Amino acid sequence: MPKNTNERDYMNKLIFLGLLTFLTFSHARIVNAVALTVDGEAITTSEIQRVQKKAHISKQQAIDLLIQDRLQKEAMKSITISEETIDAKIAQIANLNNISVPKMQKILKQQGTHWSRYRESIRQALKKERFFKEKVSRTIQPPSEDQLKRYYETHKELFIMPTAIQLTEYSSKSEKSIQNFLRTGTTKGIKIHSATKKTQGMNPAMLSMLLSTPDGKFTKPINAGDKWVVFKVNGKQGKKLMAFDKARNTVAGQWRQEQQNQALKDYFSKMKTEANIHIIRK
Repeated sequence: MPKNTNERDYMNKLIFLGLLTFLTFSHARIVNAVALTVDGEAITTSEIQRVQKKAHISKQQAIDLLIQDRLQKEAMKSITISEETIDAKIAQIANLNNISVPKMQKILKQQGTHWSRYRESIRQALKKERFFKEKVSRTIQPPSEDQLKRYYETHKELFIMPTAIQLTEYSSKSEKSIQNFLRTGTTKGIKIHSATKKTQGMNPAMLSMLLSTPDGKFTKPINAGDKWVVFKVNGKQGKKLMAFDKARNTVAGQWRQEQQNQALKDYFSKMKTEANIHIIRK
């Protein structure tokens, strides 16, 4: 998986957890059955049940997630995020989804999510991202070439890629036409061309973008110089193992992701041993 995809996936998870936690806190005001406390901060039975249902996990996994959330909030108390930073992140998310911020507000309202609640979820996500960079990520040392080669040899299943990708190319000389097509599906002024492209010899940046795009989804618009282009990935065919020299950047990204996950787990395990956790009801 390309590094930018890991980062994007990580950000998506952060936003989900932030919004989920906000919702559980709101619900906790109604049902005050305290299951346990973490350094004096309550976790209610209704919170546990809500996280179980939303994340499709076991009760113990929900408890562990909420304990980590309380510990992380304690660790993030000194981190502040400005309103301008939140505005910039929302604009970035809207751009990645090819919609305007007002359109995003409308969609969230239709889904029953208040704009202030969404902004708060973004604030919490950014706080967690900054916390991760300051407390966890900087502790990870860059890997040696031998470490990457060993990781590649023991995780080859992660570096199998398709031999060909089925695409539909939508192009226009006008960026506005491409953006309108992505919003509405209108093909007026759009040239359409379908093809199956071999991955061997493909431009690395192009290949990375197409591999990270799920089947049935569109890439972001690309300025090709004389036109604007967006691709729809219709499907991926065949399988082949990427040679180490071709997969090196992907190997490094996967290695770092694994190291980050372990470092984060170790950080909270240490915090948990030092925290005062009192179980009130099971």
